[in-house]
Amino acid sequence: MLKSGYSAESYQNGVVHVRIYDIIQKKRDNFSLDDDEIYYAVNGFTNGEIPDYQMSALLMAIYLNGMDSRELTVLTTAMTISGDSLDLSELGNLTADKHSTGGVGDKTTLIVAPVVASLGGKVAKMSGRGLGHTGGTIDKLEAIPGFKTTLSREDFIGQVKKTGIAVIGQSGQIAPADKKIYALRDVTATVDSIPLIASSIMSKKLASGSKNIVLDVKAGSGAFVKSLDEAKKLAGTMVEIGKASSRNIAAVLTNMDIPLGRAVGNALEVTEAARVLSGRGSTDLETVCRELSARLLCLCHGWTFEESSRHVETAIKSGAALEKFREWITAQGGDAAFIDDNTALGEAAVQYEYKSSKSGYITHMNAELIGKAATVLGAGREKSGDAIDPLAGIILERKTGDFCKNGETIAVLHTSNKERLENARHYMEQAIVIGPVKPADMPLIYAVIE
Repeated sequence: MLKSGYSAESYQNGVVHVRIYDIIQKKRDNFSLDDDEIYYAVNGFTNGEIPDYQMSALLMAIYLNGMDSRELTVLTTAMTISGDSLDLSELGNLTADKHSTGGVGDKTTLIVAPVVASLGGKVAKMSGRGLGHTGGTIDKLEAIPGFKTTLSREDFIGQVKKTGIAVIGQSGQIAPADKKIYALRDVTATVDSIPLIASSIMSKKLASGSKNIVLDVKAGSGAFVKSLDEAKKLAGTMVEIGKASSRNIAAVLTNMDIPLGRAVGNALEVTEAARVLSGRGSTDLETVCRELSARLLCLCHGWTFEESSRHVETAIKSGAALEKFREWITAQGGDAAFIDDNTALGEAAVQYEYKSSKSGYITHMNAELIGKAATVLGAGREKSGDAIDPLAGIILERKTGDFCKNGETIAVLHTSNKERLENARHYMEQAIVIGPVKPADMPLIYAVIE
């Protein structure tokens, strides 16, 4: 129930009459907005009654003055109900979702989903495409021949019932207010606002319908939120929203100052995910995926973290998680040959070895610049509508803390167009710092907020 006594439906039906001018002025002067004012602003902008220039003014006022927890919960709810919501009630209380705030080499969904599904979770997930220097799960899955990223609601639910897992692209009717508001934020310098980021992410998660949600909130050079303090604030805000909406939710703060795993790029990351599920993957990637899987299973089953961790270990060692991965890929039309054959997804026509210019330890890797290098090689989009080269990307032979001899290979750049190499090399040169002293080990997991 809203503060004024009206319901959200009242605003959708035009019962309540307020002025957007007054709402902008109120937030500009750093007063809290009433529930009815927030619903009116979101609904009015979504249906075209409120023009871009007035919504831009309101977003800037929110960016500058923030929102309290009540305002933020109402904003998220208003965005959630602006379109369709997926009803997963027929799947019971074990529905599970995992969301990452975006990173480089982040193929965790491809690993966490089959692990959790192999242990009874019902992973019914909508994922997105790459954004900027970060990769998207749907782009990775489309590197698998035949894989269908669009399913009807009936096929989506049916596949989860049968296999325990389905991952598809986001529907345009899920939280359409977020889509419109994000497009405006992108061109009005209001993207990096904790209330606006939190409401954007959580409106989509709530509309997607899962009861149990784990958030992978990344901090570091390759994340959208660089500061650990800001990442903690974002994680805590999203957990509050989830709890207020009766979800079981936890947030894991993870390190994105170094690319996750060895592979950056779509087909390369899919192949690496299969190696992790086979027990042969990169230690850092495996560690983060085990943590996320265990936390999600705690929410689904009520197990302790120690119990969940033991189950995750067993699922990987026994091969159950790998077989669930194979079952999922096959059920969605994909050719699962790459699970047994690392070359089955193909290889880029051009492979260039980026070598160290001197001997020493890698003291820093700027993950964002490495992500940009992969993008210019063809693994991401430099502008909307660009085609992705599924075979493009980077394999990191060395990472932060490793010793390199002069002339030794640090990374192998993969592309179909050798003219792209020069720009990619430029980014790599800026991204990698080599010095005489081995750097201190960095934590992979900073904190867990429950």
